[in-house]
Amino acid sequence: MDRHARPVPFFSNDRSVDSWPWTRHYPAGVSPDLTAPEETIPERFDRMVARLGAEAARRPLVDFYGARFSFARLQEESRLLAAALHRLGVAAGDRVALMLPNSPQYVIAYLAVLRLAAVVVQVNPLAAPPELAFLLNDSQAKVLIVLDQMLPTLEKARDRTSLPHLESVVYTRVREYLPPLLAVLQPLQARREGTWGPRPRRPGYHNLSRLLAKARAQGWKAPEHPARPDETLACLQYTGGTTGRPKGAMLTHGNLVVNVEQLQGISGPGLFHEHQTILAVLPFFHAYGLTTCLNFALLYGHTLVALPRFRLAEVLRTINRTRPTLFPGVPTMYIAILNAPEASRTDLSSLKLLNSGAAPLPLEVLRQFEARSGGTIVEGYGLSEASPVVSCNPIHRTKPGTVGIPLPGTICRIVDLETGTRELPPGEVGELVVRGPQVMRGYWNRPEETAAVLRDGWLYTGDVATMDAEGYITIVERKKDLILTGGFNVYPREVEEVLFQHPQIQEAAVIGIPDPYAGQRVKAFVVPKAGARLSEEEVIAFCRERLAAYKVPRVVEFREALPKSLIGKVLRRELREAEGQAGARS
Repeated sequence: MDRHARPVPFFSNDRSVDSWPWTRHYPAGVSPDLTAPEETIPERFDRMVARLGAEAARRPLVDFYGARFSFARLQEESRLLAAALHRLGVAAGDRVALMLPNSPQYVIAYLAVLRLAAVVVQVNPLAAPPELAFLLNDSQAKVLIVLDQMLPTLEKARDRTSLPHLESVVYTRVREYLPPLLAVLQPLQARREGTWGPRPRRPGYHNLSRLLAKARAQGWKAPEHPARPDETLACLQYTGGTTGRPKGAMLTHGNLVVNVEQLQGISGPGLFHEHQTILAVLPFFHAYGLTTCLNFALLYGHTLVALPRFRLAEVLRTINRTRPTLFPGVPTMYIAILNAPEASRTDLSSLKLLNSGAAPLPLEVLRQFEARSGGTIVEGYGLSEASPVVSCNPIHRTKPGTVGIPLPGTICRIVDLETGTRELPPGEVGELVVRGPQVMRGYWNRPEETAAVLRDGWLYTGDVATMDAEGYITIVERKKDLILTGGFNVYPREVEEVLFQHPQIQEAAVIGIPDPYAGQRVKAFVVPKAGARLSEEEVIAFCRERLAAYKVPRVVEFREALPKSLIGKVLRRELREAEGQAGARS
């Protein structure tokens, strides 16, 4: 460990980390102990650029549709933007909202905000006006950095409510960082799709490229902001809450840096210190993409092939063009690639390591994708409140069907669902609780909700899980997704695993619906493969051969698609809401 690190104190009421069963599964030479970084994210990034030396001007940090932006260039532009933001009044601790897709502009803005010891507020670029208004007001963001195509959303948000804290808007256009030919064509496509952003006329609006040019011409410099990584907030990562109102998980520089280092601890140094090309289609505004794509590349000198969103044909073309070695994804991405007719013309052999998270990966999908690509898929588990990664399968010792073992420095326990105070033995089902240096400081301005999930230093995840004698964790279900039918517990994932075994089913999701006799009954939503002809009776009969009677779906609804989040996670909540509305109408 280098001279910039210091030991993290472990918790006095925990038995020695060396005694935990999973530590023997770490790669040779990896210690279960961990040191906390004494550098912020920009400091670590600058040290990586210095280590690259002359290579920093040649090695691309971002490949954006063929336009390549070096470590040295993005370092310089992030410093210039930090100086410009300082001129706009941004100081340490101020919140700056980023409403940007994966792009060079996101990287520049992210580093610039952190250089000022200000706080990044993560905003989905596709947020609706009410959502945007809530996030800006809740975080009290002083500045919004936004894609010009999203400016109409901002104006609608202003029409709904005042934004008293928002002083400045910095906007950028996609074409400003595209290759020349695409830069010419992009406005035409945007007009055709109705996403062309009007040129803002109101005071307080600034174009990012012109700000950078002015800062360079006038020699603006950002002030130095000494910061303690373990105390200084880096970002507010908004996530859903028990009240349905989004909450900002407060993540420090130390949380984010240490989470990347924990991944090195479980995979070994080779993956980190050999130059990798990462297919970065997971959004940077989401904790999963932020850590496994952006921060991973910034801290260890890798190249990001940045795509704003998952468009199947574009992803396949990009794999052929850039030959990425790493691909952090979600199950729906792997399912889409497997079922795409054009995938047979895509060479997937460059993908050596693939990570799956955000939702359970069906075993059948894992096996088929590994056979098609020749790479290894490791499944992990995390949540925004833990920066986000908690556990992952060691590359050299995966156990399919599990989310692996706790990361170095992380303690996981399974506790009873009723009180959350009694630790359960291996194999029993309960709630997963977590303790480690990647756990958030709490929710922004939400003391009651913070107290509900952070108890005596433990993060209560709300996920139902088991842990075997070797320390491998299996996520059974979210507590709120558990189906109670006739006194029995039914875990949707178990039923979905069976549905994915059907040769004519492409996607499936399972929820509980009200039943006057049993309390709830199982309903399956099924997306058939192209050209398949399926009946409800056939699906139910298939499940009856493979499941106990009380787990078999009583109702099957066929759909062309399932509702998903921007990262591709199936939203069971929306299925339940639609079912509730249909029930109310009937």
